[in-house]
Amino acid sequence: MKKLVCTQPGNLEYKTGEKPVLTKGNAIIKIKRIGICGTDLHAFEGTQPYFEYPRILGHELAGDLVEFDDAPGFKTGEQVTFIPYFNCGICIACRSGKPNCCVNLKVCGVHIDGGMAEYVSVPSYSLVHGEGLSYDELALIEPLAIGAHGIARANIKKGDFVLVTGAGPIGLGAIEFAKIAGAEVIVLDVNEARLQFCKQYLKVKHTINALEAGVFEQLKEITRGDMPTVIIDATGNQKAINNAFQYLAHGGRFVLIGLQKGEISFSHPEFHKREATLMSSRNATRQDFEHVVVCTKEGVVDPKIYVTHKVNFDEAKRDFESWLKPETGVIKAMVSMD
Repeated sequence: MKKLVCTQPGNLEYKTGEKPVLTKGNAIIKIKRIGICGTDLHAFEGTQPYFEYPRILGHELAGDLVEFDDAPGFKTGEQVTFIPYFNCGICIACRSGKPNCCVNLKVCGVHIDGGMAEYVSVPSYSLVHGEGLSYDELALIEPLAIGAHGIARANIKKGDFVLVTGAGPIGLGAIEFAKIAGAEVIVLDVNEARLQFCKQYLKVKHTINALEAGVFEQLKEITRGDMPTVIIDATGNQKAINNAFQYLAHGGRFVLIGLQKGEISFSHPEFHKREATLMSSRNATRQDFEHVVVCTKEGVVDPKIYVTHKVNFDEAKRDFESWLKPETGVIKAMVSMD
């Protein structure tokens, strides 16, 4: 079995190994698509928290179910994806219905080896039915689910002004599901091409370039003086996170989907007088995955529009580093195992 291993920051190597053997409670998937996400890119450049090397990257995956144990309702050969956050089932988070932030969580491609390989073994409980979706669509259910989970955390109401900072793939998912929840969305980013993408493909009315002067004033005008009632950070950038506190409406909610290594810093008096809420959003739940699958099946969301770069598995090592460069114009790179 061929696999692509990140041996250390900045280095990928093709290696061979044994195909996984079916074990109790697990399933084996023949990989067909691998979506490249920010986690993979940050691991490659050495800036991803919770990471050890060497590691097989990859958790945005789709493929064919070839073997399984204890997976009622599934059948051999069906197209599937899976929830790549493997939980213990017994900790306080799992007992509270929050397996996405399990105390002992093992994320495929981060804490344990992922799916940049011909086959991967996953817990049977993590399988998600393909429901007739294409491989490309199935590989993008996971990043969209992360955005959907952040929006669920925000408890958005119709008419909320939602500011999404960061128009990468996770931010795009948050934009989509904020709109589905009835919000009026504002997008803030430093990349003008990404902002134009939001306007053209996601039909976002309000976009602001963070490098321009007067961001605060523009937000005040758009929200008719109220400021955003919800802020979703999808940048994972310390400066962007700390700076965004000033944009929050009184009584507002600030949800951190993005992750960075440093400290969050904000004015306590300013935060306190707003009676604001700050929360993190980690991974996604099965409910989020199923919500995304339904929205994709119904055509409310079209994951395929995010795929700007496609390569086969043998080309992935060659092109991987280029996907870190803004000038490459990557929104979502997709690796094919066909």
